[in-house]
Amino acid sequence: MKLLYLDCFSGISGDMFLGAMLDLGLPLETLRGELAKLNLHGFRVEARRVISRNISGTQFECVADEHHHHRGLTDIVAMIERSGISAPAKQRALRVFRRIGEAEAKVHGIPIERVHFHEIGAVDSIVDIVGACVAMELLGVERVVALPPPLGSGFVETAHGRFPVPAPATLELLKGVPTGTSPEQSELVTPTGAALLAEFCATFGPMPAMSVEKIGYGAGTRESVTTPNVLRAVLGTAATAAESDSVAVIEANIDDMNPQWFGDVMERLLATGALDVFLTPIQMKKNRPGTLLTVLCESGDADRFAELVLTHTTSFGVRIHEARRRKLAREIVRVATRFGEIEVKVGRLNGKVVMRSPEYESCKRAAALANVPVREVYAAAAKETI
Repeated sequence: MKLLYLDCFSGISGDMFLGAMLDLGLPLETLRGELAKLNLHGFRVEARRVISRNISGTQFECVADEHHHHRGLTDIVAMIERSGISAPAKQRALRVFRRIGEAEAKVHGIPIERVHFHEIGAVDSIVDIVGACVAMELLGVERVVALPPPLGSGFVETAHGRFPVPAPATLELLKGVPTGTSPEQSELVTPTGAALLAEFCATFGPMPAMSVEKIGYGAGTRESVTTPNVLRAVLGTAATAAESDSVAVIEANIDDMNPQWFGDVMERLLATGALDVFLTPIQMKKNRPGTLLTVLCESGDADRFAELVLTHTTSFGVRIHEARRRKLAREIVRVATRFGEIEVKVGRLNGKVVMRSPEYESCKRAAALANVPVREVYAAAAKETI
């Protein structure tokens, strides 16, 4: 699987994203040819090498004749649908604009049909969004993971006045997206950057296990104080999902809860999608015996499960951290035994069988029918050739 990792340590904007894609090897002329299919006039796109705090990167720029032309979502949708870009890029761009439209409608309290984009409706923003969607397809990206972006601080001037960072639409777009902090007194994530992250990214966190093929740096236009103002993009092949991934680990030390309630908590967590839940006896302060509740879940679900733990236990806080897993590729096969067919879980590493384990419930059913101990069925299934 072709994986793109966005290292947003200095934030993200539309032009930084496209600069990074060009730095990864996307030809500028190819991008120009695709953007021409929009039939949008009055602009040109350029790219140049720049240095940001000793880091060399590509700076993308859309030079437009117009300034902050207002367009409605309907106008932009019609433009994209009439364009000659590929169907996947077209649908992805429409989803990005739909996200922005929904955010603007929520912020201003109006129906989405009445939304008129200001900065986002300008030629340069349309080019950034459509260009980003085209670039994803041209580079063959199948999955995107990003570092939680820092938002910056201070104030930003918008068409509706001066607002604290992040701008209202940006914050709305980042619902459900983990974010970081930065001492920079500027806007590090633009509305376009937030929309691209929300649409493109499968998960957020540290760089996953992958075979790195190319590294690109997309440079922004502002001068940063503490870090290079670049978006680092890493393109490569993801490790087989069945063999390597990352999960969130949520932990809580509890010493004052009725032990009977743990069963209910465990059932709730598993029923709502936790990968695993387990309890460990521990000795806590003041010599009190306690229980360590541990929950494993998908990284993007960490906050949801943390809230479940805080709601259904007596804990006043939880610890959350990311853990990398190595797993065997698994499948269930059926083997013939003298007790009938038994399900066996098979684990492979690099295509080679390294583990086999008869499924307990399958062995139990066969043992009951044959009126023999479960261990006999288990032994018979374990010795069969896979």
